[in-house]
Amino acid sequence: MDNIDTTSSHVVTNTNVSRGNNGSLIKDLKALVKVGIVNSNLITTLTGFILALHFTGSSFLENMHLFLLTISGTALVIAGGCILNNWYDVDIDPVMSRTKNRPTVTGSLSMKFILYLGLGISVVGHILLLLTSVEAAVIAFFGWFTYVVLYTMWSKRKYTLNTIVGSFSGAVPPLIGWAAIDTSIHIVPITLFLIMFIWQTPHFLALAMKKIKEYEAANIPMLPVVYGFEFTKRQIIVYIACLLPLPFFLASLGTTFIVIATILNIGWLILGLSGFLMKDDLKWANLIFIYSLNYLTILFITMAVISFVIPLH
Repeated sequence: MDNIDTTSSHVVTNTNVSRGNNGSLIKDLKALVKVGIVNSNLITTLTGFILALHFTGSSFLENMHLFLLTISGTALVIAGGCILNNWYDVDIDPVMSRTKNRPTVTGSLSMKFILYLGLGISVVGHILLLLTSVEAAVIAFFGWFTYVVLYTMWSKRKYTLNTIVGSFSGAVPPLIGWAAIDTSIHIVPITLFLIMFIWQTPHFLALAMKKIKEYEAANIPMLPVVYGFEFTKRQIIVYIACLLPLPFFLASLGTTFIVIATILNIGWLILGLSGFLMKDDLKWANLIFIYSLNYLTILFITMAVISFVIPLH
């Protein structure tokens, strides 16, 4: 399926040393780490942690040390994976406007330093999570391996299903947060995983529609590049519709949560269906993308807040 002939520039570029400083070190590191991705994933990690405290009747203050280990460990694992993603994608990043100023492209940091930094941060992050529970560290490694190896190095350049593969890694942060407190199987973390797994496809397909010319230039077989906008829009709607029943598996959080979550789902579905009426596909994709960001933030913050104010059943 849609194999891509990757160039040899990746290997050649990886031997480069630093060619100068095109910005501050802090700015370069923030670009490598992908701060936005780390922060959004930490929101879901925190929610998983808080819900685990709620459903196990545990105290936040008594588990402050686990909280600090979980958040810092997860942040480092995600950051390490993002750094390695940048390191590997050095040959395609120059042709995409949102990635062409990364230090891997500008040469402000050496490729060897970036590789060692990514590996080192990843190891430290896993060690910190290992201090919470073995399960949390194993889940984190699954997410890291899926993102770095199965997504970045394997499927991203070969298959339109790369979005699905990457969704596994993006869905594990709430599981890490939960496993740091409770290692038993529970419907809540499973539901959080499913929400995150399903949410990512419409989110990233909308982004792919917005950046279709860049993905074409980079020869990345994203769904809109290979099958067009109409097919992609139908896939986005299908995935949004799959979110509709999931809030009801979290009924223990109360009616308020179910109502808010359902309103968010229906609103997103209506916006998705409007794509067949709007003439400007890129404008619609941008609306879907913006809605997805607000959807995730509101949904997970609502879960966390409600868990603090409702009594444990």
